[in-house]
Amino acid sequence: MDGYVPEEVRKCEEFMDRKMKPSLVRATNERNKLFEQQKIFSDLRKNIENLQKNSITNLRTMVNIGSEVYMQAEVPDTQRIFVDIGYGFHVEFTWDEALNYIPLREELLARQIEECTRRIVRIKADIKRIHEGIRQLLQIPQEPYVEERVF
Repeated sequence: MDGYVPEEVRKCEEFMDRKMKPSLVRATNERNKLFEQQKIFSDLRKNIENLQKNSITNLRTMVNIGSEVYMQAEVPDTQRIFVDIGYGFHVEFTWDEALNYIPLREELLARQIEECTRRIVRIKADIKRIHEGIRQLLQIPQEPYVEERVF
């Protein structure tokens, strides 16, 4: 077999490189973005609860205006906030309205994360099957099984 790669093997490797691996990267990046959104909503809930608990109705804070440049801002009324509801839209909520909305959004994000995780697992399984097919085509002895984590 010196250097000869069967056409079937070349096609399998090409399919993995052009389709499977980019799909895995996209699914992983999508799930990471969902994790980030989940953290943002969790932090928002904690901040609102803290504002309520401490009866903070106005505050002074630092705001990132871009490129990690900050400026001081004064919030005269913290009891009404704008929440990103997706697709570039923000809705003005009272604290209670936001606290009612956040669990709904967190539930949606959790379902989306589960779906991404299932997609990642399927893609990884497909990649393993292709590797196994290549191994069989090339008549390479099977390596011992090592369990791989999904996360």
